[in-house]
Amino acid sequence: MEETPHRRGGLWAAFMRMLNTLGDVAGNRVELFVVEWQEERRRLLDMLVLLLAGAVCASMALFTITLAIVAAFWDTQRALVLALLIAAYLGAAAAAFWVLRCRLRRWQAFSATIEQLKKDRACFKNQN
Repeated sequence: MEETPHRRGGLWAAFMRMLNTLGDVAGNRVELFVVEWQEERRRLLDMLVLLLAGAVCASMALFTITLAIVAAFWDTQRALVLALLIAAYLGAAAAAFWVLRCRLRRWQAFSATIEQLKKDRACFKNQN
């Protein structure tokens, strides 16, 4: 008769340990998700800054092209300087858009969280 309360306490303790373990695992996954969320926000801000830089440089190039066409009919030195400015702005815009394109191709949101959840699923499948 004394074994029954002991068994209940043992089962209850095991159940509580299991709940604590599941809580710890869930807490770790939530922490990982929060860290990745912060990283994704930073990456998105970086992308927006690059996009803005590319757009500004492209706009300046178009403005400079307009000035170059007008100035082309004046002295030849002004046209050369404006042509160099056009090339510089176009180069900066192209570089910004190229970096943006490369980063967008490599962008994998929440990859660490997804990978950890896959490992958890595989671990549970191996136990069965």
